[in-house]
Amino acid sequence: MRDRNFDDIAEKFARNIYGTTKGRLRQTILWQDLDILLASFGEKKLRVLDAGGGEGQTAIKMAERGHHVILCDLSAEMIARAESAAAEKGVSDNMQFIHCAAQDIAQHLETPVDLILSHAVLEWVADPQALLKTLWSILRPGGALSLMFYNANGLLMRNVLVGNFGYVQQGMYKKKRRTLSPDFPRDPQQVYSWLETAGWQITGKTGIRVFHDYLRDKQKQHDCFDALTELETRYCRQEPYISLGRYIHVTAHKPQSKDNL
Repeated sequence: MRDRNFDDIAEKFARNIYGTTKGRLRQTILWQDLDILLASFGEKKLRVLDAGGGEGQTAIKMAERGHHVILCDLSAEMIARAESAAAEKGVSDNMQFIHCAAQDIAQHLETPVDLILSHAVLEWVADPQALLKTLWSILRPGGALSLMFYNANGLLMRNVLVGNFGYVQQGMYKKKRRTLSPDFPRDPQQVYSWLETAGWQITGKTGIRVFHDYLRDKQKQHDCFDALTELETRYCRQEPYISLGRYIHVTAHKPQSKDNL
């Protein structure tokens, strides 16, 4: 098994993910959480790592707020797109771009970071625990992790609702690897267990797109976007809706070491 590189479909990725209501909604709900997370640091300007940051939408917004952001990605094409977007927004001085897999970022950093963003990466890597181990190693004690992953529960629910019974019954095995459908959907309980076993303290869980993708009338995703966003916001941080989100966003902290207490 190999990690996914988006060099070959970067344009399709940008168009089909970020250029849709599902991309807009994902960013809206994600930033509700990130605003709260950033507020917990006070007025401090943070050293932020966006591990597998793609085209840099979230990283650039962080840089616009004055934080220093390091973006790494396995795809050279994604790095190039992120650099171009950062230049257009005038935040290049607040950013650093590193062409490498997220699992290899430790060798490129001289000092730990305050905040790690890892969004829609865990479902593309063959060894997720190795990635989480790396992220732990480069985060300072007291720092925070923002982890968003593709939810296997949501994938199952969506396929049952559209009648793909055979696909579900055979385990939702993905035959074609060169698509935008993630290679390794993650079981939420397993992800939570990985984090807690490693020492992370989970502080928040949010379902991303808990209703949007299940609408029978797809036109309502566009026509009723504001009302849908309000409902998503109202229910996305409570069960059973968290566990039905197409993605789940987890915030976690690395405990302070005894020396820092």
